[in-house]
Amino acid sequence: MGKSVEKEMHIRAKAELFKRAQEMRKNPTLSEEILWKRLRKLRSDGFIFRRQHPIAIFIADFYCHKLKLIIEVDGEVHFDDLAREHDDGRTAELEKFGIKVIRFTNEQILKDQEHVIKQIEDYIFELNSSQ
Repeated sequence: MGKSVEKEMHIRAKAELFKRAQEMRKNPTLSEEILWKRLRKLRSDGFIFRRQHPIAIFIADFYCHKLKLIIEVDGEVHFDDLAREHDDGRTAELEKFGIKVIRFTNEQILKDQEHVIKQIEDYIFELNSSQ
């Protein structure tokens, strides 16, 4: 992959963020593992997702550069008002780069992964057809 594409994919992410992302990839949650196995199957359709992907000052749980799509997996720490406010701000910042952010809870993935995958596929279809 060329340097300009790499820079575009990471949008000025600092070296420390790459190290942190690497550590996070070593310790995924069960929900992240389940979703990762499903997202990898989309590679054959040309949609390559990356886990714990640094973008600017953030680390996205899953990112597809072709679609400019981030999928976030939220645990219980994301449920209080302060965390939601932080997540909303983070989403707004990422959207400034033309990136779409969708979120699912750990519980949604664990209890209804087929529905989650269907929603993701719908987003992919929508984003891919608008390109």
